[in-house]
Amino acid sequence: MSMDYYNTRELQGKQSHDPYFIDKMSNKSSSSSSSSSSSSSSASSPSPSPSSRLVVCGPVIVGAGPSGLATAACLKLKGVPSVILERSNCIASLWQLKTYDRLRLHLPKQFCELPFMPFPNDFPTYPTKQQFIQYLDDYATKYDIRPWFNETVASAQFDPTLGFWRVRTTGVKGGDETEYVCRWLIAATGENAEAVVPKLEGMTEFKGPIRHTSLYKSGEDFREKKVLVVGCGNSGMEVCLDLCNHNARPSLVVRDTVHVLPREMLGKSTFGLSMWLLKWLPMRLVDRFLLVASRLLLGNTSRLGLYRPKLGPLELKTLSGKTPVLDVGTLAKIKSGDIEICPAIKRLKPHAIEFIDERTEKFDAIVLATGYRSNVPIWLKESDMFSKEDGLPRTPFPNGWKGECGLYAVGFTKRGLLGASMDAKRIAEDIERCWKAEAKHCTPFKASLFPLSSSSPPSL
Repeated sequence: MSMDYYNTRELQGKQSHDPYFIDKMSNKSSSSSSSSSSSSSSASSPSPSPSSRLVVCGPVIVGAGPSGLATAACLKLKGVPSVILERSNCIASLWQLKTYDRLRLHLPKQFCELPFMPFPNDFPTYPTKQQFIQYLDDYATKYDIRPWFNETVASAQFDPTLGFWRVRTTGVKGGDETEYVCRWLIAATGENAEAVVPKLEGMTEFKGPIRHTSLYKSGEDFREKKVLVVGCGNSGMEVCLDLCNHNARPSLVVRDTVHVLPREMLGKSTFGLSMWLLKWLPMRLVDRFLLVASRLLLGNTSRLGLYRPKLGPLELKTLSGKTPVLDVGTLAKIKSGDIEICPAIKRLKPHAIEFIDERTEKFDAIVLATGYRSNVPIWLKESDMFSKEDGLPRTPFPNGWKGECGLYAVGFTKRGLLGASMDAKRIAEDIERCWKAEAKHCTPFKASLFPLSSSSPPSL
């Protein structure tokens, strides 16, 4: 059967007369494939039916962070309804639950706006964490975006027989399972879905706390303690500064080269100035300008143990996605000796850390500023759109937002909120074209194992 045969309205009508319709079609597909292959019977047997099912008229969006909100808003303005599934109990859970207190946007607010809604005029150039969360709340309210919370996507797989995606979730208690059947699936979980925790030799022997930045809130917890921060990106640098401001004694592990740039130069944000210069000059000339200006404003960072990469900051970002550090005061603390630079870790001991240069120092705690990764390969089944290694789209920016069979990606560009907003608009425009050609006025409904009921977020 062709994919167009079972459009959303037909799917709803058939299941309203037979709640097991989708399972029968799936079983038919499974038996057909098993008869033409030599796979084992366990591999070809259909998965158990979910406790409830919802046929969604528009796209299912996985993730209620800024990327998911932006996409839902863009779709709504095109007249396309959507359902957002979010594993946490709030929007922007990374910002609300896993960021430190002193965090601000590292870029000016005009580069961090979601589509069709600027920041309030009275917000500072670099909004605080709480101000950004308030902005996201206001955005969701303005566009009447109501994610379905406490819904963890366990699997998402395209059903070629139906021509639809089957997205299975588990509730907060882990027992209730819901299946969402949809024409389009949008992965909006982003690059920062799961904390990266490196395995260090002797990790279980170290007696002090080892905390990822996703669990770090303030240096107040480490007052008067000697703390080793692992990772010299923007988070690691800022955590060191926060520890200094709370009378802790931080050291920073720097294992690789890093570009440190002033947050502002010539009275403008470094990012904004770079974007403006790129309109007129080739990238390598802009990189040269940034490095000369940084040398004048910050000095020679290699003398501090912060060696620069061979590629310029913009070229490196384009080729590898590695973001330069925008200094917010940490460099001054390194120059004054309040923050010590350390090489890579060799092993952990109960109360000390041995480095690769053979020196050993005592530490009370470790903070891992080792970043995050995508979790798409965990739940998205049998798709070539995303790399299994890093969970990012295989097709590079700016064309990584669209896959096959109605699969899309938003928030994976390594270009922050600006890149996510660009992709959200593209996705909405692309789905709108299909939407106009298909049924427009159906409403999603929830299907239990018996009679059908009206649609509402699952109460789990």
